[in-house]
Amino acid sequence: VLQKGLKENFADAEVCVVDCPDLTQEPFNFPAKGICGKPRIADVGGVPYLIPVVQREKVYDLNTVAKDIELPGAFILGAGAASSKVLGVNAELIPIVQTKSEKKPAVNGSYIAQINPADKGCLLEKYSSKYTDCEFGLLANLYASEGQPGKVIEVKANGRTGELNFVSCLRQILEKHYGEKPVGMGGTFVIQKGKAKIHIMPPEFSACPLNTDEDVNNWLKFFEMKAPLICQTVMVSRDPGFDLRVEHTHCFSHHGEGGHYHQDTSPDSVQYLGYLLPAELLFRIDRPQETHLVGRD
Repeated sequence: VLQKGLKENFADAEVCVVDCPDLTQEPFNFPAKGICGKPRIADVGGVPYLIPVVQREKVYDLNTVAKDIELPGAFILGAGAASSKVLGVNAELIPIVQTKSEKKPAVNGSYIAQINPADKGCLLEKYSSKYTDCEFGLLANLYASEGQPGKVIEVKANGRTGELNFVSCLRQILEKHYGEKPVGMGGTFVIQKGKAKIHIMPPEFSACPLNTDEDVNNWLKFFEMKAPLICQTVMVSRDPGFDLRVEHTHCFSHHGEGGHYHQDTSPDSVQYLGYLLPAELLFRIDRPQETHLVGRD
């Protein structure tokens, strides 16, 4: 299903089932070897806690989320907002955490991407270089598993010929094929060559309400960042009525760039390599009572 659909959006695409590579190795350097074992997705909080106006009291903990999704000690990756309570500013969180179990403390391999106060560029830092907690704020889209080796879906796609980004393409292929049946997937992919459009939220929350997508885009800071970018993604083919963010992807690198992935900006030369797995369960945590569809891109 995925290979056929990808070939409509990329010059070259290949999808097969492989053994998950050892994700503790370069370029990933994750705290777990794989993304297999009881795979599940959690959509926590939501964009309505960020816009139109921020609700700063919305703070969560990945160790608690692991218990909430009935997988204490889970290996969690995905995309979310950093806790402004911890950082003192607003920032993008790239969560990559082996949560704590009865036998072991948590290992936080997350990154934070924020606007550098010195030059207004990207400041990407390893979370554990400054902080010891596993908190996040406002919203997160998370893929969780036992972090085991095993069989995964390997996706290769080179040379983008269509309009859709890599994640939207995969998600819409699933939606088209499975229709009413929601299919969720998560994992990691690397933009091996090319450049990508990435945003980072400003350090200060907006003082005036952000009521439209245009307001949000004027507030966000956009950058063009270069490969290799290691991306963590969560997608659900369609929302079965839980007010989900149906796709969300954050990335980091080893050259100081990272944030929220929108699209590659070098369609001719771009190369994607991903390792993904369908999830068995979906958990909706702290769903906003008042909602809207602004700022979901």
